[in-house]
Amino acid sequence: MSQTEPVKRWGVPQGESAGHATAAAPIKHPQLTGGSGFLTLLHKEMMRFIKVGFQTVAAPVVTALLYLLIFAQVLEGRVSVYDSVPYTSFLIPGLMMMSMLQNSFANPSSSLIQSRITGNLVFILLPPLSHREIFTAYVLAAVIRGLCVGLFIGITALFFVQLPVTYPLWVITFAALSCGIMATLGVIAGLWSEKFDQLAAFQNFLIMPATFLSGVFYSIHSLPPFWQAVSQWNPIFYTIDGFRYGFFAASDVSPWHSLMVVGTAFVLLSLIALRLLKSGYKLRN
Repeated sequence: MSQTEPVKRWGVPQGESAGHATAAAPIKHPQLTGGSGFLTLLHKEMMRFIKVGFQTVAAPVVTALLYLLIFAQVLEGRVSVYDSVPYTSFLIPGLMMMSMLQNSFANPSSSLIQSRITGNLVFILLPPLSHREIFTAYVLAAVIRGLCVGLFIGITALFFVQLPVTYPLWVITFAALSCGIMATLGVIAGLWSEKFDQLAAFQNFLIMPATFLSGVFYSIHSLPPFWQAVSQWNPIFYTIDGFRYGFFAASDVSPWHSLMVVGTAFVLLSLIALRLLKSGYKLRN
């Protein structure tokens, strides 16, 4: 190299001195825009039941139809319900609500317990997700699954019996709130359970009895006074009774009373679930 040949420096044009190099424009790094993973988590939870729709949607529809065929054949004309409402028609809203409740509970609870056991729960904690976004994603996906199940049961039942919808707004309101209650319970159960046995106990000893003893197959007015009083302490009873009012404009209690109970239950359970998520209950250890 000759003495007159300019020295080549990386990032500095030939002929410029070192002093000029220090005054060059700073290197621009790519900006990483922070965002929320809410939509990703919601999509993931929805795809969990959509990809196995034969199991998560079709199977509950078949189960509800079996209930309908058996109970309609055995009890039609033998069980007294609302005036001028056939028992088969009376049964369909109860079966719709029962299936919606069970599937809304199953979606977040099974997702959380599987993530805990397989060890991928950490991937929910690492992204920039607040406890409110995690709660909303799990609950919203569960509500959508429950509503899909109820909708398909209702459509399928139309091939067997007439099902009038007197007040659609009541139907939609109670369907959404009821699925929200069970979805929130599913989040709580999924956070509390460390094994599948604990989750099964939660479902078998709490969810199933409360669902079956809530007026799915009967009107509580057909029960003795003692059991009528017991049924009115069951929040699930108000979800079914208010939902049924939207179809037949008849119910065992006032729909406004049912709405108050269902709305209060949803708010209280949501606050509990949000508190558990915010504190990292059984998540960060």
